[in-house]
Amino acid sequence: MGGAGAAPGRPAGPRPLDGVNVVALEHAIAAPLCTRHLADQGARVIKIERPGSGDFARDYDARVNGLASHFVWSNRSKESLTLDLKHASAQPVLAQLLARADVLVQNLAPGATARLGLSFDALHAQHPRLIVCDISGYGSDGPYRDRKAYDLLIQSESGFLSVTGTPGEPAKAGCSIADIAAGMYAYSGILAALLQRGRTGLGSRIDVSMLESMVEWMGYPLYYAFAGAPPPPRTGAAHATICPYGPFPAGDGGVVMLGLQNEREWLAFCRDVLRRPELAADARFASNPQRSAHRDALHALIVEAFAALSADEACARLDAARIANARVNDMHAVWQHPQLQARGRWVEVGTPAGPIPALLPPGVADADAPRMDAVPALGQHTDAILHELGWPAAHIDALRRDGTI
Repeated sequence: MGGAGAAPGRPAGPRPLDGVNVVALEHAIAAPLCTRHLADQGARVIKIERPGSGDFARDYDARVNGLASHFVWSNRSKESLTLDLKHASAQPVLAQLLARADVLVQNLAPGATARLGLSFDALHAQHPRLIVCDISGYGSDGPYRDRKAYDLLIQSESGFLSVTGTPGEPAKAGCSIADIAAGMYAYSGILAALLQRGRTGLGSRIDVSMLESMVEWMGYPLYYAFAGAPPPPRTGAAHATICPYGPFPAGDGGVVMLGLQNEREWLAFCRDVLRRPELAADARFASNPQRSAHRDALHALIVEAFAALSADEACARLDAARIANARVNDMHAVWQHPQLQARGRWVEVGTPAGPIPALLPPGVADADAPRMDAVPALGQHTDAILHELGWPAAHIDALRRDGTI
């Protein structure tokens, strides 16, 4: 049934989640990203998709050899089974899958799984070891329970937009940060639930809210605005409360990102980078709060000093002074990033449109070979899964004729 692709140069052998079976009623990003991480660790993920159309993220764009960028990123190493859950003939198939499953993950519309009889309460008596992970915009109760939620809407509700952008205009994150936050909390919650089940023998329900996931990530600006204090201002790519920390233009048109964290670094920055040691004694810049209060004046002084340097020369001075710095890379530069290349982080995975590069999952233990199998075509594994469940070919053909699969 699915392959066992692994990263070249890594040991082949048991993975942490080998033998764990996951049924995924998923679309878009949050749940697919969660289950892809489970698949990376060896879990078998059966992705149930709508016949004919599948996960609507398949159609977000066609940037990867005709395939959607979101979809190829979040769906490798899975098996695609087409099944119309609203069709009566689908229920025996789903029941067989759940009887074998360790985990059910879903991010369908609010209330959809309850209407299908797939809530944790409905399933627990028959499947006491089953872990059910529900991912939604706002959680399973409360006044916002039934509201639709998309990534940008949650960025807005969580306060993220209020601290991101420029003084004149808020800006969203350039990736699906609220979906990613929820997907990663779902992933870690499932891992914890598997450990708990190992002690108790019982499954549990995990209720992951996109809003709560993002608000957790907003902890620093929330506490910065504690008890009615002014929140962090929107400062573009610069840090709102640490100064200098942000992008600065060099004389050759390049941009250098730098960040200072303490007074020792400030002294070294004045002496060895700006080569104006007297600035360290300037009362306007004597502490981080003072530098933040006079950030415009300090920014002008740094720009003036960097105007005589290329970006490479500015970075060389910063490196010599042991000041953290980085380039402002675009996506093309990230594909070619020398650190990722040197660490062998890119491998090939298959897709219906041919092989593509894929980043090895971060944080996988050295003893494990992450699973790096293909991105599935819609319904690619339907017949094989049904044969495994004991359905004869004639019955599978009947399911296909009546639109169940």
